[in-house]
Amino acid sequence: MTETARIAIVGAGSLRGKELNEVLSESPFAGADFVLMDDEAELGTLESVGDEVTFIQRIEPSSFERADFVFFAGDQALTRKHWASAQVAGASVVDLSGALEGQAGVLVRAPWVEDELGANRGQPAPGLETPAVVPAHPAALALALLLGRMAQAAPVRSASATVLEPASEYGRAAMDELHQQTVKLLNFQDLPKQVYDTQVAFNATPAFGEAAKFSLAESESRMRRHYAQLAGEPLPHAGIQVVHVPVFHGYGISLAVELAHPVSLDQVEAALAGEHVDVITADGDPPTNLSVAGQPEILVRARPQAVRDPNGTRFWIWAGLDNLHIAALNAVACAVELNRLRPQGKVQ
Repeated sequence: MTETARIAIVGAGSLRGKELNEVLSESPFAGADFVLMDDEAELGTLESVGDEVTFIQRIEPSSFERADFVFFAGDQALTRKHWASAQVAGASVVDLSGALEGQAGVLVRAPWVEDELGANRGQPAPGLETPAVVPAHPAALALALLLGRMAQAAPVRSASATVLEPASEYGRAAMDELHQQTVKLLNFQDLPKQVYDTQVAFNATPAFGEAAKFSLAESESRMRRHYAQLAGEPLPHAGIQVVHVPVFHGYGISLAVELAHPVSLDQVEAALAGEHVDVITADGDPPTNLSVAGQPEILVRARPQAVRDPNGTRFWIWAGLDNLHIAALNAVACAVELNRLRPQGKVQ
């Protein structure tokens, strides 16, 4: 664009909003005019945007006037309440909350994967008629990227993944409850369960309680949907199970892959390495929740399932990624994709 972009972040006080703000300040949009907005609880909070300091503002009917991009980074209710106003104002809408998935014309996007696998594989590209885009789930993005590269070593016969999910995926309230449960357990006190409706401290669980504010089953379903949309025909079906683990931050993914013919570990590592993926060899420290914090890449270690046979068809892939940082990077990549289309008249 020839003039300075105007970007609004709705839900700027959330974990996703803060991470998005930082990523945008180091992106091609760093020189944009930013407006930070949120609900009543976050009003007046000071935030830095690049070298500037600004306040989080109230969301008004006129808030989206002249906005080129509106990122919705708060909860789903906040997105549903305000996204139509942003659309009417002519802004390109990027929905990190996932509230708009399933709405007519709304697309799930992961430009990193599109660049890696080539054409859209039957998936529509954003255009003038696209009301919003939803950045793909970071775990689904990682799986599609890794399996796409594994297929370069040999055709992938089967794949299954156990995804270890952190508390930060559900926001600050979930992190606070994990912390409070940990403290209460160590002091032999009753546990707060307003968010999870179950014990998550010192516990790994495949489901939350019936009264939980979030659904682990829906998180798992979302990963599966997004992977299926991103993978298309080139990649096989991947079994995905999600387990919520007592960590604050960062996804861990244990991925089992069976290839059509034997290859060496060196071939697998060479196939996995590249943009957005950092391969850690056996002589390095493995990816952990701590080591992925703030990292723009997916950290990966591979090993044969048959330890004594370095050449085989079955491999274990252990991957770690900063869920908030990768999600923000994908959201910005989606906006860059939309911005690239603007001079061609494809996006309002």
